[in-house]
Amino acid sequence: MKGTGVALVTPFKKDGSIDFESLTRIIEHGIKGGLEYMVVLGTTGEGPTLSPDEKQAVFTHASTVVNGRIPLVAGIGGNNTTAVQAQLANFNMPGYHAVLSVSPYYNKPNQEGIYLHYTALASVSKLPIIIYNVPGRTGMGISAATTLRLAQSNPLFIATKEASGNPEVFMDILQAKPQSFAVISGDDNLTLPFIAMGMSGVISVIGQAFPKAFSDMVRLGLAGRFEEAKVLHYQLYDLMKMIFADGNPGGIKVVLNELGLCESHVRLPLAPVNPTVENKLRELTRALV
Repeated sequence: MKGTGVALVTPFKKDGSIDFESLTRIIEHGIKGGLEYMVVLGTTGEGPTLSPDEKQAVFTHASTVVNGRIPLVAGIGGNNTTAVQAQLANFNMPGYHAVLSVSPYYNKPNQEGIYLHYTALASVSKLPIIIYNVPGRTGMGISAATTLRLAQSNPLFIATKEASGNPEVFMDILQAKPQSFAVISGDDNLTLPFIAMGMSGVISVIGQAFPKAFSDMVRLGLAGRFEEAKVLHYQLYDLMKMIFADGNPGGIKVVLNELGLCESHVRLPLAPVNPTVENKLRELTRALV
């Protein structure tokens, strides 16, 4: 998992139904822009608000549109280990190369519980697993020691998406990880400095709006061409921060709407971003087009 992946939004129409035409536009926009892979129904995809049938439809649609041109990653996670195991055991769709599975949320398991949860998933998964550490959402971070324990226990664990924002955690992982295990940034605005520390890329949000500029920045960073990469980093920097100012994916959907790719509707319990943030997002987006 090297380079730029994006966590795709799930576009909705005004009536709340899934807008598959817009999803096609976003996917094509990303492929044309040079993205290395896409994550379907990660956090940004509002998976918890989709029914099982809707999730299946989104997974299928993405696979059909991409048609093998780039790898896909399926977002399959939750805080009921048995239920996630069942989803993984039954997931069998062409075009998907890995699963991104978030650490259990709300329950707040200890490190042993997190380790056993992922071990249970690996016992049934047909696909490699990307661990996802995002304590700001889950309420309990995955320690570096637990990530390393998983990485060293089973080759099915191929990477971790680190969205803890804690450099000590991911540097501890980078220092001691197996060579084949990737550490992926989960923070757009920190991606370039994290690459300098040894990360192999990013699963991005802003990258689906500006795929060429963002993926070019990542590739330049991975090639050690940081002076050139910094130019692109600072072009996008204000927008990278602003899309999270009043919630995700509300912010990125405003940007995508300004670019003519989809409407900005979200599903409850999410609400649209406030007017001040929306106006600033549109202003910053127009300045980049």
